[in-house]
Amino acid sequence: MLGLALADGLLLLGSYNLMYWQQFQLWVGLTSSIATLILCWLASSYLLGRYSKPDPGQPDSRRRRLASTLLVAALGLVAVVLFSWGLRSDDPRTFRGFVLPVLGSASLGSAAAQLWVTGQQKRLQHWLLVGSAQELNLLRRELAHHPSSSPLAIDYCDSQSLGHHASPGSMEVDGIAVSEQANLSDPLIEELLAKRGSGAVLCSLVSWSEQQLQRVPPELFSSRWLVQAEGFELQPGRWGWRVKRLGDLLVATALLLAGTPLLLLAAAAIRLEDGGPVLYGQMRTGLYGQPYRVWKLRSMVLDAERQGARWAHRDDPRITRVGQLLRRLRIDELPQLISVLQGDMSLIGPRPERPELEVILEQNIPHYRVRHWIKPGLSGWAQVCFPYGASLEDSRMKLSYDLYYLRNANPLLDFLILLKTIRLVSLAKGAIPHAVAKVQLLQR
Repeated sequence: MLGLALADGLLLLGSYNLMYWQQFQLWVGLTSSIATLILCWLASSYLLGRYSKPDPGQPDSRRRRLASTLLVAALGLVAVVLFSWGLRSDDPRTFRGFVLPVLGSASLGSAAAQLWVTGQQKRLQHWLLVGSAQELNLLRRELAHHPSSSPLAIDYCDSQSLGHHASPGSMEVDGIAVSEQANLSDPLIEELLAKRGSGAVLCSLVSWSEQQLQRVPPELFSSRWLVQAEGFELQPGRWGWRVKRLGDLLVATALLLAGTPLLLLAAAAIRLEDGGPVLYGQMRTGLYGQPYRVWKLRSMVLDAERQGARWAHRDDPRITRVGQLLRRLRIDELPQLISVLQGDMSLIGPRPERPELEVILEQNIPHYRVRHWIKPGLSGWAQVCFPYGASLEDSRMKLSYDLYYLRNANPLLDFLILLKTIRLVSLAKGAIPHAVAKVQLLQR
């Protein structure tokens, strides 16, 4: 995503300066005019999904990529007219002689980059997965129900059979992923290292899951591995923790100030609909399992939980008409910015769950409490990668994404999650389940 965005920015900047040099013999660099055009181009491209793989259920085709590029170019033309030099009759940068050539050349270069990336993403990768029968069956089920976004051809091999019935040296594969618990002989290790020398990737099953699935199934690692594993850097007292806390304070304050008018409008709408209270408080589980109270704009009818705590579901009759809109746009979450300022939450992290529901989850999902090693967040890796869900299986899937975040948390990943959250909110996809995409997957 960042590579495509950077390429587009450089294409626009280069095209603008080359055209300026050809007509006026000046190299102007980054001016306010081209900066405005670049920002509009990047923002519209991101919202249209040009810098990411398609949403689940949507095909990724050359026609779709080209159409989105033309639409972005048209929006760039509108930006020039409305916000920059387009309405100035005395400006020498005319449409035919300047604007259209700049946008045309940038569009051609951007479309070529889009097509190249699409082609790379569709290249079939051949992997050999080595592990116990239990681990391999787990990965088969994972890929069957939640396929990788990249086309894969996979060979599965029990670790005890490797070297006896299957020789890794004779296999033509792009990579080999081996279980942490596999007991390999020295000659077999030498054979695997020789494959790495020939260009194949050699990694663990956990690392393979992180690379291909962007998540870690909780059954794939042991408690001992958890203690010894790298990652998990966002702990109290560390430098990254302090930087994240400073960012939380600055961004949460800005969002709370900017969102105050929206909060007041939402509060009035809630009050007018049924006359009930505007805010709704719940106990949630925070850092290291400590409970805290979280506040949200009320989106359900009064006494919605008179029969006890339960997950919300699609077309839930308890959700009010105003609540439907608030949930789609995630406006109901805005009061939680106060919890961020108080230090109970972070902007980015695993979504906090209710203690009474976690009793069930901890009994049925291994390593569930690991998600408490970091502060809960307003948005998280699970929320931007997995559709809104409310079931035991959905909670297990969200935990697998939370484990990925705990292992790989850093400022760049937080920034990426923030961008993805903005896109979901802008497209009103805040809490709407959608179908899982079908991709090419060959299992042998």
